[in-house]
Amino acid sequence: MTNPYAPYLQWIDTQYQAMVELLLNWSAINSGSHHLAGLNHMRQALITTFGTLGGTLEEITLEPMPMVDSSGELVEIPLGKALRISKRPQARHQVLLGGHMDTVFAADHPFQKTTWRDANTLNGPGVADLKGGLVIMLKALEALERSPYAAAIGWEVLINPDEEIGSPGSAPLLAASAQRHQFGLIFEPALADGTLAGARKGSGNFTAVVHGRAAHAGREHPLGRNAIVALAEFIGAIAALTGQQPGITVNPGKIEGGGPVNIVPELAICRFNIRVATPEEQAWVEQRLGAICQDIDSREGISLTLHGGFGRPPKVLDARTVNLFRMIAACGAELGIPIQWRATGGCCDGNNLAAAGLPNVDTLGVRGGHIHSSDEFVLLDSLTERARLTALLLMKLGSGELAWP
Repeated sequence: MTNPYAPYLQWIDTQYQAMVELLLNWSAINSGSHHLAGLNHMRQALITTFGTLGGTLEEITLEPMPMVDSSGELVEIPLGKALRISKRPQARHQVLLGGHMDTVFAADHPFQKTTWRDANTLNGPGVADLKGGLVIMLKALEALERSPYAAAIGWEVLINPDEEIGSPGSAPLLAASAQRHQFGLIFEPALADGTLAGARKGSGNFTAVVHGRAAHAGREHPLGRNAIVALAEFIGAIAALTGQQPGITVNPGKIEGGGPVNIVPELAICRFNIRVATPEEQAWVEQRLGAICQDIDSREGISLTLHGGFGRPPKVLDARTVNLFRMIAACGAELGIPIQWRATGGCCDGNNLAAAGLPNVDTLGVRGGHIHSSDEFVLLDSLTERARLTALLLMKLGSGELAWP
């Protein structure tokens, strides 16, 4: 029997060189999360390519990102614009496809160019996380739109500019999109062997600002209240939470404050990250964190203000998400691509979507590795491989061969 999907999958095979060239072009655009000019350049490049799909295109201004500066004051950091393209919102099936245009590499970072490691391995900024995934998303949708199965599939592409900093501005867009769709496909990179991320830990980023009382370190030391000493006690207390529940880790990552050593320091700041495996662990650590803050803040002459929170709740696999994994695995088996998944401590927009009730698989991007480092690489044969996988899933859904419960 003739495979009805074969012509459209074979078309993807013909697109390999175009996919590589597109990835090279996009990787050459610095789109660090806070590089607004670069993000604007990248967004315009995406509009040019994704605009050919014929959907309704929107550029969405995001609310600025609140951040504590080195003086302990809360300031607002502007963010780039998000891009949304949607088509057939009244179709029987509604699917969200997501990815991000930003990278962790700032405009002044030394890692700015691509390098060929071998014929199948490209090293470069964002080649795996996530510009290769955007290439896959584009070609899978182009294949779908060429097929007779597109009419039954309504889709929305959401590409945000702030994922690498926790999606502070695009989180409301993700939550709203979750309500409009049956499931989500996110194009974060898979592991080099193709394994997908299953359950994910939740992540919270926090900043503790401690104020004490300045005084002369010799003449009036007893009159001072040392903010650094109070912060050190705070850090010891929160670090001790690591391991008190199986999935909890607390990582104090940056300390600021103090000045001349003959002055009792009035200000100290700690920025830290907490990871949790379950909603119950998140609730427990939030309660303990609150108690520690209250203890430090209640001391005479000392005040502690805590900023931040869990921007990425834990992603726990429910029955609908497992069903989506199995559908993808079945498509993979048909294409000769073994699909497995396992839990990971990392997090992404898939966490946000799951918390908003949308089942999703969030590592349908390239096979690659060493992301967030100057050794980041992509295995280029995974461009066509993963585009075929996504296209087949969508076409089978559109034809009725696969049914979403």
